[in-house]
Amino acid sequence: MSNDALPIAFPRIGPDVKVAQAAFIHPSAWIYGDAQFDEGASMWLNATIRAEMHQVRIGEFSNIQDQVMIHVAASAGTIVGAWCSICHGATLHGCKLGDNVLVGIGATIMDGCEIGDNSVIAGHSFLKEGTIIPPNSIVAGAPAVIKATRNSAAANRLNAWTYWKNANAYANGDFRLWSRPDFLAERQMERDRLLHEFS
Repeated sequence: MSNDALPIAFPRIGPDVKVAQAAFIHPSAWIYGDAQFDEGASMWLNATIRAEMHQVRIGEFSNIQDQVMIHVAASAGTIVGAWCSICHGATLHGCKLGDNVLVGIGATIMDGCEIGDNSVIAGHSFLKEGTIIPPNSIVAGAPAVIKATRNSAAANRLNAWTYWKNANAYANGDFRLWSRPDFLAERQMERDRLLHEFS
């Protein structure tokens, strides 16, 4: 490929992307196409979103962690609900996630999959095309199957809350929030509140 085929300055965030409400977008993230971040959402180091044909939407207070890849399918976009955590190195492709979902490290969720609220997708799981996961499921394996039924809303929301607080800290140049006793005390209070709310 000749140098003439490369733009002089290639932006990391395309002109169609809506990130105004996001808590934090790391400068190393790459985001193109019809992508939208709702209030409090965050995107971390070396993560990528491409939304050429359909929308990618990241719900309120959800986090897209380091090296995550999110793409659309030929027939559908990718929707991530509120208070979700998409953990390091996961891949989402043309799928839909409900609220309070945790997708573990290195997991892959393929075209047409739907993940119900309060579910956990274990690390390195592979969900083949069209897999439907009901709410409150624990999913693991390749191909992935439901291993148990459990409402993980409190635990999953606490994880997302922890990342939201960290996103606000990073946005202000504070990279050690999680180490401080005052934060740990606040996190314990939030945990207790969530356990009461979802009990």
